[in-house]
Amino acid sequence: MKPLRVLIVDDSATMRRLIRSILEADPRLEIVAEAGTAREARDAVNAHRPDVMTLDVEMPNMSGLEFLQRLMKHRPMPVVMVSTLTRKGSDVAVEAMARGAVDCVEKPKLGGGTDNFAKLADTVALAARARVSVARPTRSSIEPQKNRRFRRVCLIGGSTGAVDAIERILQSFPTDCPPTLITQHMPEPFLVSFAARLDPLVQPKVCLAQDGAVLRPGVVMIAPGGDYHLNVTGKTELRVKLHKGPLVSGHRPSVDSMFLSAVDHAPKIVAGILTGMGGDGAIGMKALRDAGAKTLGQSKQTCVVFGMPRVAAEMGGVEAWADLDHVGEELLRLCETPVQVRVT
Repeated sequence: MKPLRVLIVDDSATMRRLIRSILEADPRLEIVAEAGTAREARDAVNAHRPDVMTLDVEMPNMSGLEFLQRLMKHRPMPVVMVSTLTRKGSDVAVEAMARGAVDCVEKPKLGGGTDNFAKLADTVALAARARVSVARPTRSSIEPQKNRRFRRVCLIGGSTGAVDAIERILQSFPTDCPPTLITQHMPEPFLVSFAARLDPLVQPKVCLAQDGAVLRPGVVMIAPGGDYHLNVTGKTELRVKLHKGPLVSGHRPSVDSMFLSAVDHAPKIVAGILTGMGGDGAIGMKALRDAGAKTLGQSKQTCVVFGMPRVAAEMGGVEAWADLDHVGEELLRLCETPVQVRVT
């Protein structure tokens, strides 16, 4: 198999050398060019046609974010952002992933070791195989329909590529959307920034989930991550349960943990699984479907990485499919479906 062709973009020659030294040590990767500015990066893309790019956020003349936006409009390709991930940086990283970046890796401080780059080669290699399409506008021009009767709770799980997907889905949700919980594979600081970014962009209220919070119409709650999984608890009135525990299906927060916690309430649940690597969510989605929930998978054609939906389907957990542009409306339609009480 031919090595994956990598373009390194960073205004620091020292950082470019560090990134090169790490990536060159991996036989899966070949460095085809380096660039220190957006203009040099554009010329390198045209000249070398790389499979994947590492891109710095702060660069002279044109920022990495602005270049990323232009790149995704004219020549979409897999991009891994390299950021310091300060509080400000984590906001920028979330913005980058919303604009089409596949992943973000923390940049180590010079003189502070390279621990932050321990998985850089794996991240770049996986990103190179992602399916990247032309970036869409971040705001929807269509006003979501209000005053619909939603009878079910919506649970959504995603990973790689799902930052943009979740934003587009929520842009189709009305102010009085069904109670919605989201588990997205991201580090804790990213999740804080993710919720803060989404809230002003969409009509429902978006916030980090808090333990004991009641699931209410018009409120979308996102797993806070860190030490906690986002679970569902309660009998007649469903509430958030932040469960402190080990990794589930390799992740914390885990989609499987959230889905499995809702099995007792399956007839009231609609579960959606989005783009992402691995199989988190597959076991829980199968259990939910078997217990009477409605389940939906993002189509292969619109996934950045068709991993989680594929595994869920192979296990029998996916009842229906939808392209990303229609996932939001399909989730709403399923939430309008009357709840059928099973007689045992």
